[in-house]
Amino acid sequence: MKRLIEIFAVFFKIGLFTIGGGYAMLPIIQKEVVETNGWMDDEEFLDALSLTNSLPGPLAINSATFVGYRVSGVKGALAAVLGAASPSVIIILIVAMVFRNLTEYSVVQYIFDGIRPAVVALILYAVIKLAKSAKITEYFNWLVALAAFAAIALFGLHPIVVVIAAALYGLFIRGTVVKAVDANKGNAGIEDTGDVEKAGKDGE
Repeated sequence: MKRLIEIFAVFFKIGLFTIGGGYAMLPIIQKEVVETNGWMDDEEFLDALSLTNSLPGPLAINSATFVGYRVSGVKGALAAVLGAASPSVIIILIVAMVFRNLTEYSVVQYIFDGIRPAVVALILYAVIKLAKSAKITEYFNWLVALAAFAAIALFGLHPIVVVIAAALYGLFIRGTVVKAVDANKGNAGIEDTGDVEKAGKDGE
């Protein structure tokens, strides 16, 4: 029971202090799940994020469900979802009861004008943090990332198609790429060793 309360509290805090949607939640979820509580490591979190991004539904709820289930089964998933969703439900009910046309207030507009750049920074931080976990510089992963970005931003391809294409690449092609790159590294090491040995013989 203590663990369920802990899961609920963590995701309630995430839901309460995050503005800007699921992607703005990522650095906070990562910090709480990986760094603070140690429920996952960075690579596991990235894999979970890849999976939850491929599924229907809001990213924040999907992530909460996955993490909660990973930590404490079905009860943990339920506690995480309730924790993540409760702040939004409570705040929206209060706003609906108290205010009319809230966004027409200049003070509220000023608040949102200040929050928007911070949300962009949170998303950018999440991208940089996850890029390290994704080993973006290894095995031409950067090329896959650029191709996915170009497919969506320049050619208007649907993200679902990009996700499926990336999954097929990982399933059928990436293993061959990794073996080829590792083999080249191994050959380079052998050549370097040979050069050293040859130099040693010449010195004799």
